[in-house]
Amino acid sequence: MRTPIIAGNWKMNKTAAQAVDLVAEMRSDLEAAEGVECVVCPPYLAVPDVARLLVDSTVAVGCQDVYWKESGAFTGEVAAVMAAEFCQYAIIGHSERREYFGETDQSVNSKIKGALAAGLVPIVCVGESLELRQAEKTESWIIGQLHGAFEGISVEQAIGIVIAYEPIWAIGTGLAATAEEAERVCGQVVRATLTELYGSGVAEQIRVQYGGSVNAGNAAELLAKPNIDGALVGGASLKAADFVTIVRAAQAQSRAR
Repeated sequence: MRTPIIAGNWKMNKTAAQAVDLVAEMRSDLEAAEGVECVVCPPYLAVPDVARLLVDSTVAVGCQDVYWKESGAFTGEVAAVMAAEFCQYAIIGHSERREYFGETDQSVNSKIKGALAAGLVPIVCVGESLELRQAEKTESWIIGQLHGAFEGISVEQAIGIVIAYEPIWAIGTGLAATAEEAERVCGQVVRATLTELYGSGVAEQIRVQYGGSVNAGNAAELLAKPNIDGALVGGASLKAADFVTIVRAAQAQSRAR
């Protein structure tokens, strides 16, 4: 049985001091959620302080991006091996990174390999724009993203990777995909493609999250679906009570399964 994973992507929000306060506010509730992996992903400058706060905790720390080179003249970048000093997870290929900073399927693939080499668990984001959805190209687009992301990734490596299906049209808009549509894409597109690449036995072990306007009100319905193994949470992860509610919804579904 796949363990649900709830990750909070804080994006460019919270100073280091504010990040510590937020984690301190919800730490005990997150630690009490048995059967669920909880991950907080603050901005890079807040990562060390949050990591120190959670050093003996079951709550994991993630970063929002990594670079694949271990060192060198790459001003402004943070190597995966550097992040691994503080983090256990790394978000890779988020649609905002693709749209605003020129990320491609090839750079996503390189970052996944760099993260794996450093001992980080990649949370790999895929998803379609509104234009692609309206053109009925959701399936082909996501299949292409997955093929690009997993190029040269072994079976053993693939099993540990987390996939986050995030329809771009639902990120930060308040327009979440229906639970049925999220389940369809997570199962019939994402997991089906993983089955094509690695076989059903491996695909059934890989966790697939949903992300895109996940909140305290819709989390339970989304997480009840059999192919949705957690959530990559944006705005709601900045509110302690909302994030805890989402984690508790995942815990309830874990127990039900």
